[in-house]
Amino acid sequence: MQTHFTPEQLTNPAMASSEVELRACLQCDYCINNCPTYQVLDDEFDSPRGRNYLIKAMLESGRKPEKDTVKHIDQCLSCLACMSTCPSSVNYMHLVDHAREYIEENYRRPLFDRLLRWGVAKIMPYPGRFRLAMRGAQLAKPLAFAMPGKIRSLVEFMPGTLPPPNQNDKPQVFPAMGERKRRVALLTGCAQTALNTDINDATIRILRRHGCEVVVAQGAGCCGALTHHMGKTRDSHAAAGRNIRAWMNEVNGAGLDAIVINTSGCGTVVKDYGFMFRNDALADDAATIAMLAKDISEVLADIELDYKMTPDLRVAYHATCSLQFGQRIRFTPKKMLKAAGFTLIEPRDSHTCCGFAGTYHVLQPEISGQLKARKVKTLEAGAPDVIAAGNIGCMMQIGSGTGVPVVHTVELLDWVTGGPLPRALEGMAKAAIAAA
Repeated sequence: MQTHFTPEQLTNPAMASSEVELRACLQCDYCINNCPTYQVLDDEFDSPRGRNYLIKAMLESGRKPEKDTVKHIDQCLSCLACMSTCPSSVNYMHLVDHAREYIEENYRRPLFDRLLRWGVAKIMPYPGRFRLAMRGAQLAKPLAFAMPGKIRSLVEFMPGTLPPPNQNDKPQVFPAMGERKRRVALLTGCAQTALNTDINDATIRILRRHGCEVVVAQGAGCCGALTHHMGKTRDSHAAAGRNIRAWMNEVNGAGLDAIVINTSGCGTVVKDYGFMFRNDALADDAATIAMLAKDISEVLADIELDYKMTPDLRVAYHATCSLQFGQRIRFTPKKMLKAAGFTLIEPRDSHTCCGFAGTYHVLQPEISGQLKARKVKTLEAGAPDVIAAGNIGCMMQIGSGTGVPVVHTVELLDWVTGGPLPRALEGMAKAAIAAA
């Protein structure tokens, strides 16, 4: 794509980076058919190619973004499916993140949207605040019918019950069982610690049983993804900076072999810390942390798992966008589930987003709902006993639309290597669970 940025504009590192990506775009149509919003909305400007054109015009102009431009960029899921088919390897993730930052700094949204985004940024990344908000949403559910559309969707989405706070999510060290072979830090997350405490517990158990000392570092918390994808760079960098400093304390102390992340949306961002902080005083440390960051499936794939049983379950595997496109981990979780003895079912549209996408289900509930319905339909088509995924958001989204139990992949692997039966499967008939 031909660009016309001024030399002065290109002195801005973010603008110079976006100019490189825009010039690499061939304006071909390889990305279009992979784009979930284009499939649903059938609008050229709701495809990666169309959005690249809008981003170019917006950034080159240097003016206040137009309302329609903001609308189409807001409607992007950041699923990154487009990056899997781009012949010129355009880093659309960096491009759309910069566009959202530009919009946040130069566009004044309507009052309701500003308040909603402020609330999401100030509540969801903080487990204590998030728990209080969910308690309030539970009480407000009977009145949801009278609420504005986006608030109604958010209230209705909230789970009926919440787990109590988990002591395992607090800063501490879990020693390896037997000989210590690795020392790893675990990102416990923010929303996940309020919504589902079983995932971190399963992660800690399976790692400890296989020779890992697991550290929950003092000072580590939200990865910054939620605010980063809303264009709130100051907030996201503050959260990321706290993690970098906390983990570097461990690196410089007893050392770390990996930083384990069991929420793929968080993993994609942490692995991008090096780029995010490329012009910051933390640049070297951020690059070190990004290199150490591993999805839980990557870590377990390097370990010879000790299977204790042969499961008799049909598992529909939902490939989360942030894992298969953001981190390019497509086959590892599936291989491990098969090696464990599960009957693996892959949905027809394994490349398509479920519609959760971080804050997207709050800010774009109508499109999110359409994508959820389509994803649930294809997952249920294989008549699975259970659905497995590697991201808490996807688990919540899919679980709100199906009666099939939804669990994290690590919960299944923990179970078959000696851990307890996942809580979500406790109601299933005993004969359908396993053969010793």
